[in-house]
Amino acid sequence: MTDLLLTNAKLIDPEGGTVITGALGISDGRISAVITDDSPLPEARTTVDCGRKHLAPGIVDIGVKVCEPGERHKESFGTAGLAAAAGGVTTMVTRPDTDPAIDNPETLEFVIRRAREAAPVNVLPMAALTKGRQGREMTEIGFLLDAGAVAFTDCDNVVTDTKVFGRALAYARSLGALVLGHPQDPGLSAGAAATSGKFASLRGLPAVSPMAERMGLDRDIAMIEMTGARYHADQITTARALPPLERAKANGFDITAGTSIHHLTLNALDVADYRTFFKIKPPLRDEDDRLAVAEAVQSGLIDVISSMHTPQDEESKRQPFEAAASGAVALETLLPAAMRLHHAGLVDLPALWRALSLNPARRLGLEAGRLRVGAPADLVLFDADAPFVMDRADLRSKSRNTPFDGARMQGKVLATYVAGSRVYERT
Repeated sequence: MTDLLLTNAKLIDPEGGTVITGALGISDGRISAVITDDSPLPEARTTVDCGRKHLAPGIVDIGVKVCEPGERHKESFGTAGLAAAAGGVTTMVTRPDTDPAIDNPETLEFVIRRAREAAPVNVLPMAALTKGRQGREMTEIGFLLDAGAVAFTDCDNVVTDTKVFGRALAYARSLGALVLGHPQDPGLSAGAAATSGKFASLRGLPAVSPMAERMGLDRDIAMIEMTGARYHADQITTARALPPLERAKANGFDITAGTSIHHLTLNALDVADYRTFFKIKPPLRDEDDRLAVAEAVQSGLIDVISSMHTPQDEESKRQPFEAAASGAVALETLLPAAMRLHHAGLVDLPALWRALSLNPARRLGLEAGRLRVGAPADLVLFDADAPFVMDRADLRSKSRNTPFDGARMQGKVLATYVAGSRVYERT
């Protein structure tokens, strides 16, 4: 007998590229049946009528910052896990830019233990590529892999020494490890708070050219060609970076690319009132860039959409725009923000879930992200059309630095399941 039967749902299948009304059976934490025709429903211990709402694979979010160790007052695994569950995120892939950085097996083991104790969703940690994320000496990649690291990155600390970067890539290649890069020329982007152009000049903000991203990506592609490493660009946010990405893929390099939900749904004009919740890294781009990146998500050129969840406390944000810390929380706003792309006709639901769930799972070698028999029953049930006004006071994160505060949005998560167990239900 099936443990749980979810009926009368609009099933989003990112592999098949379809949205079909049907039902899912779940047993022993995995999908045991996918019914999309008039076949009889199996007997089940528990049956849930989904009310013709959308049921999709749970989101696999690459690039979540949880501030343990070091800054637990900003975010803990407990609060991040609750926020993830409420946002339909069933797997958080966490960043190593903590204090201290996750650059040794002991710190990594602490993080894994804390996550298991406190988070109701899956947590997969990344580790630093170089010690202290300082770009001078690579970490013990082999030991960190054995301890549970799923990828390696120095986050927004670009490794400027190409010899060190090349050695780290070559060593990672020998172990089959995935390396995440931050495509940005650090010289051009140092101190920038906005994207260069007339608007930034009128606002008197220090700015960076979109070419800094193109130059950083060009360098990383050359290093991938030299070493044969597995590489993922964490955020592609400009139209200028898309042609070299397309060429690298056409040349058969082992490269994928992501972008953030904020760069897909906001633009440079949103910083008009110097609201520091809109200050992120890299800075928000022009509308033409936003539309080009959204088109690249629909076409599959950009593989992954991430929240790039970056908690900052009030003291870090309530400063002049130039001095304020970068970053925004997004675990709970990722899905409703993604619905903006759907309702605007820019990205359809199967393409969205390829980028939110299937592709990140594939890149990390996970079984998640699929609606097929045998796949983990990590699922999100949501109402794509439900309207609401975002109130940051309702967020479950310790830090509430969201640029969507007060925004009219559509898309409410109704329930989230991890291994067939409900970890969130909207009341």
